[in-house]
Amino acid sequence: MNGIGAIGMKDAASSPKDGAAAALIACPPVRPKRVPVECGDLPFVIRRDGTWLYRGSPIGRKEMVCLFASVLKRAADGGFWLETPAERGRIEVEDAPFVAVELDWRGHGREQTLSFRTNIDQIVTAGPDHPIRIAHDPITCAPTPYIKLRDGAGRFPIEARIARAVYYEMAALAEPQVVLGQRMLGVWSQGQFFALGDAGDGI
Repeated sequence: MNGIGAIGMKDAASSPKDGAAAALIACPPVRPKRVPVECGDLPFVIRRDGTWLYRGSPIGRKEMVCLFASVLKRAADGGFWLETPAERGRIEVEDAPFVAVELDWRGHGREQTLSFRTNIDQIVTAGPDHPIRIAHDPITCAPTPYIKLRDGAGRFPIEARIARAVYYEMAALAEPQVVLGQRMLGVWSQGQFFALGDAGDGI
């Protein structure tokens, strides 16, 4: 090899600065992770019906609610936070932060899929990654259904409460199935059975 090509190869091999530059490209410096500034309690409340309040007033613009919802986190202790790379603060949530307001179902039996639309227009399909659970009021025993949207920092996920009308629509699709030796009524979605109640009691 001769000419410009030969000189270039020689310079690249012999120049310490070029060698250092090549090393930086191959192994870029690792920047320390930025820790958000703690802001304490923020004046936000998410009501049980999914309404977001700021300083006691409803946030009317859905785009703004969706923006805040995108930075909603759940801590290991179950508390809710709004967190950006720069700041984080705790907020109050009366129940689940979101509400499933619409159901779309396709197929039958084990081939059935149940998809829910939330009040911020997120679509989630019930299944292994998005299970449905039923909580019962400790006094009235009335059922309240929820669907998992995403993980939290610990064992508490971020969920949407399934609205009562949507729950009744889902319950109309229920069929019997034996779960751990007990006959239950429930629904299938993505090959997983979600029990809604005891088959002897109805739903």
